[in-house]
Amino acid sequence: MSNYDDDAIEFDFFEEPETQEAPQRRRRAPRRGGDGPRRPVQPPTGAVALARLVGLVAIGIVVVVALVFWVGACQGKSKHDEYAGYMSQVRTVAQSSARVGREFAAKLSSTGLKLADLETSLEQWSQQEQQAYDQAQLIRPPGPLRYAHQQVLDTLQLRAMGLAGLANAFAQTSAKDATTAAQQLAQEAQLLTASDIVWADLYKGPATATLKSLGVTGVVVPASQFVTNQEVVSQRAFEIVYQALRPASTGGTPSGVHGENLVGTKAVGGGKSSDLSTANPTTIYVSADLAIKVTVEDSGNFEELNIPVTMTVSVGGKTLFTQKKTIASIQPAEQQTLSFTNLQLTPDAFGHNASISVDVHGVPGETKLDNNKATYPVFFSLSQP
Repeated sequence: MSNYDDDAIEFDFFEEPETQEAPQRRRRAPRRGGDGPRRPVQPPTGAVALARLVGLVAIGIVVVVALVFWVGACQGKSKHDEYAGYMSQVRTVAQSSARVGREFAAKLSSTGLKLADLETSLEQWSQQEQQAYDQAQLIRPPGPLRYAHQQVLDTLQLRAMGLAGLANAFAQTSAKDATTAAQQLAQEAQLLTASDIVWADLYKGPATATLKSLGVTGVVVPASQFVTNQEVVSQRAFEIVYQALRPASTGGTPSGVHGENLVGTKAVGGGKSSDLSTANPTTIYVSADLAIKVTVEDSGNFEELNIPVTMTVSVGGKTLFTQKKTIASIQPAEQQTLSFTNLQLTPDAFGHNASISVDVHGVPGETKLDNNKATYPVFFSLSQP
């Protein structure tokens, strides 16, 4: 074997296999083992990291803002419900008290009023206002309205005291003249007027301003007015009421000017209207709708109640027909017209001189009676021209 051959063999053995196998072992080693140390993941750098941070901050801001709005909305709703619930309770008391005021005014102006009945009603109304006061004490107002709510209690207390004072005054004024009694009654009624001022100026106004300052919307402070017409509790009105009560309760003669006046009488029917005259005969054409209309005026200074008015048809001094009506109530200077219909005329009424007499009965305390009566000469006819 030559040296050339030896060198060739050595070259094939050492050089060729090394170049084939070594790299393969280095590439497969990681796949076969799998348990060697892994290269650490490098964190993102530069703009990528900054973008992620900005995104997280933005999400956090959105969450915080949404939470703030949600909490604010819940608090606003809770505050609104609190004030709305309170005003609902106050409204119930306010309406109940105002209803008593309307009943009070209607009672004073009613016909056929009796002293004992009025005193009983005043005492009952006073008790109702006291019960409303007790009910209002149980209402728990929100903190900012505690002072204003005290004015609700003061209002109801004034009304209870005013009604009780009127009941006592009516019981104690039976022996007094109308002017003195009316002055005392009007003074007691001032508490009722004052109660309306307290509610409007010291409760409703300040409570409304408080709600506005707190930003509470959609909640209305209720009103409660006891005296809707100041004339009802005036001295003049109480004089009228007192005069209406006094004759029935004491049997005395009322003081002051009282009286009724017969203003005039008409015959209306068949499309015609004729004024009757006490001096000259009036021809009345009889028809199915014939009515004798009598107008009466209160010529005194007081309301008068239950005034009878009588209309009589006569021929030759013989009464053929009589009809009576009643004026339930009439105020000073007021005129009312009564209509007498369905006249039951006999054949004697036709073809003869007849007369219609009207008599307005006098009222207690009336001294002038010559203007309460009148007799009108008439001639009844079945045919019209």
